[in-house]
Amino acid sequence: MELANSWKDYELIDCSNGEKLERWGNFILLRPDPQIIWDNGVLRDKYEVNSHYHRSNKGGGYWENIKKTPSSWQISYRNLTFNIKQMGFKHTGLFPEQAVNWDFMINKIKRSKREVKVLNLFAYTGGASVACLSAGASVVHVDSSRGMVDWAKENVKSSGLEEKPIRYIVDDVVKFVKREIRRGNKYDAIVMDPPSYGRGANGEVWDIEKNLYELVSLCNELLVEDPLFFIINSYSTGLSKDIFTNILKLTIGLNHSGKIYGDEIGLPIKNTDLVLPCGMYVRYENDE
Repeated sequence: MELANSWKDYELIDCSNGEKLERWGNFILLRPDPQIIWDNGVLRDKYEVNSHYHRSNKGGGYWENIKKTPSSWQISYRNLTFNIKQMGFKHTGLFPEQAVNWDFMINKIKRSKREVKVLNLFAYTGGASVACLSAGASVVHVDSSRGMVDWAKENVKSSGLEEKPIRYIVDDVVKFVKREIRRGNKYDAIVMDPPSYGRGANGEVWDIEKNLYELVSLCNELLVEDPLFFIINSYSTGLSKDIFTNILKLTIGLNHSGKIYGDEIGLPIKNTDLVLPCGMYVRYENDE
């Protein structure tokens, strides 16, 4: 497992009974996590908490602000700055474990001797887009949610990168990729974070088990002759990294030399030797 252990503005403080206690900058949040099936006491009794997300038995939930918590605040990772907000369904707009992939992409782009063009699919609030821009790449950022794309613009601006070359696209990912193929556009690198299930900009249905192979096959047609990297990140339960590795081998690996590998990613729990698993990645990278 690869750990996102270089944070200063974020830390996973403790985990117990289906909840995780985290520090996001100066604010302590308590959120659900179904993986945490061990008992380490009642976290709200052990620590001072700013906000506690309560999940409803009927779906969704709500934030209880115990101590004053702003509607938005910023945290930084290295030279990247992100805007944190209390979203519905427990989220904050950032997955800190993704720093593992940010570091990889930044290092790969900076070591490259070419001008790098990156396509970021299911791009959410733009963590990967900000990372790639900061390393000197140009980015095409695609997500079906206008709200998430607007949030990505905020993160790019907060990181001082608004003058860098980035295009923001609100669209269904599969439809956009097919149009890019027809246009003859090519990319040096592609990164995607596909949900298990979702809907596109106009109600298009996405099912990772039915649609991922087709999408990766289409993306294969968008790559330059010697692509820099291709990353699939996933939080889908029930699908092992070997499934995604097989997909890359049967698509990207057939046309391009390089290595294909995957690993789980996780967050260290403060002052313990415990780790919270947080999904996985599978990567293709060339030998550059």
